[in-house]
Amino acid sequence: MKNRNSLTLAVVAAAGLTLAGCSSSKSTTTASDTAATSTATATSATATTQAEAPKGTGLNVANIDKSANPCDNFFQFASGSWLKNNPIPAAESRWGSFNELADKNNAVMRQILDEAAANTTAAKGSNAQKVGDYYASAMDTVAIEKAGLKYLQPELAKIAAVKDLKGLQAEIARQQTIGTGAFYYSGVGQDDKISSQYAVSLYQGGLSLPDRDYYLKDDARSKSIRMAYVNYLTNTFKLLGDSPAVAAKNAQTVLAFETKLAQASRTRVALRDPYANYNKMTLAEVQKQYPNLNVAGALKQNGLGAAQEVIVGQPDFFKAENALLKSTPLAELKTYMRWHLTTSLTSALPKAFGDESFAFSKVLSGAKQQQPRWKRMLRATDGALGEAFGQLYVDKAFSPEAKAKAKQMVENLRAAFAEHIQNLDWMSATTKEQALKKLNAFTVKIGYPDKWKDYSALTISRESYLQNVLASRKWAYKDNVGHYGKPIDRNEWGMTPPTVNAYYNPPMNEIVFPAGIMQPPFFDPKADDAVNYGGMGAVIGHEMTHGFDDQGRQYDAEGNLKDWWTKEDAAKFTQRADLVDKQYSAFSPLDSVFVNGKLTMGENLADIGGLNIAYTALKKAIAGKNVPNYDGYTPEQRFFLAWAQIWRTNSRPEALRQQVLTDPHSPAQFRTEGPLQNMPQFYEAFGCKEDAKMVRAENVRARIW
Repeated sequence: MKNRNSLTLAVVAAAGLTLAGCSSSKSTTTASDTAATSTATATSATATTQAEAPKGTGLNVANIDKSANPCDNFFQFASGSWLKNNPIPAAESRWGSFNELADKNNAVMRQILDEAAANTTAAKGSNAQKVGDYYASAMDTVAIEKAGLKYLQPELAKIAAVKDLKGLQAEIARQQTIGTGAFYYSGVGQDDKISSQYAVSLYQGGLSLPDRDYYLKDDARSKSIRMAYVNYLTNTFKLLGDSPAVAAKNAQTVLAFETKLAQASRTRVALRDPYANYNKMTLAEVQKQYPNLNVAGALKQNGLGAAQEVIVGQPDFFKAENALLKSTPLAELKTYMRWHLTTSLTSALPKAFGDESFAFSKVLSGAKQQQPRWKRMLRATDGALGEAFGQLYVDKAFSPEAKAKAKQMVENLRAAFAEHIQNLDWMSATTKEQALKKLNAFTVKIGYPDKWKDYSALTISRESYLQNVLASRKWAYKDNVGHYGKPIDRNEWGMTPPTVNAYYNPPMNEIVFPAGIMQPPFFDPKADDAVNYGGMGAVIGHEMTHGFDDQGRQYDAEGNLKDWWTKEDAAKFTQRADLVDKQYSAFSPLDSVFVNGKLTMGENLADIGGLNIAYTALKKAIAGKNVPNYDGYTPEQRFFLAWAQIWRTNSRPEALRQQVLTDPHSPAQFRTEGPLQNMPQFYEAFGCKEDAKMVRAENVRARIW
């Protein structure tokens, strides 16, 4: 719910890596300076020296496609051989470096979980017992099949027992605590304008399809997805015991209700405006405006009775939902809740439910096979018991040396970013002072929390996986609302230690790098500086730049949503950001499909800025050193190759279409090439002429941080 910016490519748990945008303050090289050196000459010169060059570590030169011109298609040049030799596995919608690292991580995590599940003598109540029993129950498909709907029935019965609006309100509140996703989202988080306090927030939700547009667009693909969705709905209701006719009717009921919610929902671009999402009201005002939701009763029921104010993210959505609760027949609202309850628990139900879910997901993602259960249940265990599991993981997979080296890189990147800010020619001294204040106030978290979550109140057993899922969700909800009225917990993490990702959190003004990402190709203690700065350095710079992207820049050094810019500087920033929007909106991964430059704005700015900052940090790190051309490539070339090889990815067309519609990250090729097209340092490294496809004219290059 919070504006947390992450790096991902939508590969790992639909999350991804984000890197920032700025041009190097030290480099004044232009395309015209290097026009005399032809790309062909630069490439052939490199090739002739490789035989005598010392072999490097961390960069896989076998991935390179030397038949491609780096100045025309650097994505193909850097990774073309890998792209050719690594087709997408049947169970995946895309395949890239994130997946490869996740698979490597999974092997370690699976071993930990298999050992924990095999240990039936772990002390009751210990993390080892809870992790082992959770995973063992998740993998016990025989018991899940035998149980059938036994453990779901008590939950279904609660919905069936609703007789009136009052009962409905109580059940909606209860479903918030078990995470079914019905109606809306609620919880406790930092107050965006008073970052030293927790606040209660309500946020739009209640949809099953990935985005509102899937319900509202009339193109052929959207219609085919809705047809597949209705089939999924119908077959699931049949599995719950409905007759074919009733199941078909119920499917249309859910689609119709969710379509009305979609019509009231803000677009993903509109949701990027933090001020528009901040609508603080007294509880009395909320009750008056949305009486049919009975928010006061829900908060009291769920342990938040002391709250007297609520931040309503999208007032128009709640106004529409309030009206729908009055105009929609109670039986239809119960059908909708029944659907959300069931599909939120698919993995804990008999295989037939999962088969129907996967049949629909194939239409969305293009994956040909379902992932093996152990992979899905590994992720589920990490999601439910992330810091209990995480303690076992870091003991095996993360060294203190890696943490120390990463901390040093962060400080090097911070110094480089400060230099960039000081040298900006478009920003006034007044705004620079505040920007440096914010940069210096960044909290840095690396590897794993200093203080682990306490799971002692959570009971896990081997009796029922479904019961374990519900118990862990109730525990997580109670853990969240328990923050209300207390001091801000600055030790808390938003990702688990094994996660291959990173993020920036504006209200905390923190950058966070879990242990999972502190591995090749992002970070390799044995690799040369060029590779590590092109990988992990760019990741660090990316997250730092999120503090100054189109959203992050609106928060001050203390994490408050507060304007610290002069009017003139804000206008200059917007002008430069608009150029990035225009650049990326012209990128087309598929015929007639274009990147949404406004949706991807934050990630594109972070990619551009982060890479520039990392380049400056690299030049400082190697200054005065006699660094050899490992593998026949200069340090500067290896830096850009390392960046590009992080984003090597093959994607199915279905996955690309979904990514463009729903993901704030641009497709991999444009994450690779978009920043480089704005960097004269890249042109110089590969001897690119002014007319090369990778070179933008000086007057249309994006320069921000």
